[in-house]
Amino acid sequence: MQEHEAFVFELDDVLYPVKDFHLQVYYLFASFLEYTEQLNASEIVLFMKETYEQHGEAEVLNRTFAKFGVDDKYRENFALLNKTAKLPLKLLMFEPVLKFMQDLVVERKTIYLLVAGNPEQQLNKIRQVEWNGLEQYIRVFFKEEITLNPDHDSLSKFMTAHKLSAAEVMVVGRSGSDQHMAAEQGIKFLMVDKLLLT
Repeated sequence: MQEHEAFVFELDDVLYPVKDFHLQVYYLFASFLEYTEQLNASEIVLFMKETYEQHGEAEVLNRTFAKFGVDDKYRENFALLNKTAKLPLKLLMFEPVLKFMQDLVVERKTIYLLVAGNPEQQLNKIRQVEWNGLEQYIRVFFKEEITLNPDHDSLSKFMTAHKLSAAEVMVVGRSGSDQHMAAEQGIKFLMVDKLLLT
């Protein structure tokens, strides 16, 4: 913390468990299907949760539609919900990450979010995180709005735009692409798992 002045965080599975977002969206979608198609919401939620845990997010919708005979016209409803859902519960940050960021604020360090993914969806998630007062100290940027090649040069363009040097920055993330981008710029990278284990 003492060696760096600026800390750049990713969002999903770095600040909070992204599973918490997906499961709440599945609950809302299942409730919608129960209302519109008289399907059993509890069975759908359980199936979506198990599919997510066993096969990943990409498989959930196709398998759910096939299992319950859901009409393809509802894919648009799911896509919209995935981008704009008002969640029943706030997204809670990992406790060690929250403590680390609070310590950064006390030390007057600069905190950035450099977020991958659809900006509309990611902004919706950010608005529903329980920040515990940290939101006023965080500057948010979206990789997709910085460059056409977000997994390759978003970090370098971000650094240039904000006149940041490699020596003063630490990136906190989980993905291999973030780690690789940081290494290319000569920037220290902290795998968030190290914080979560403390």
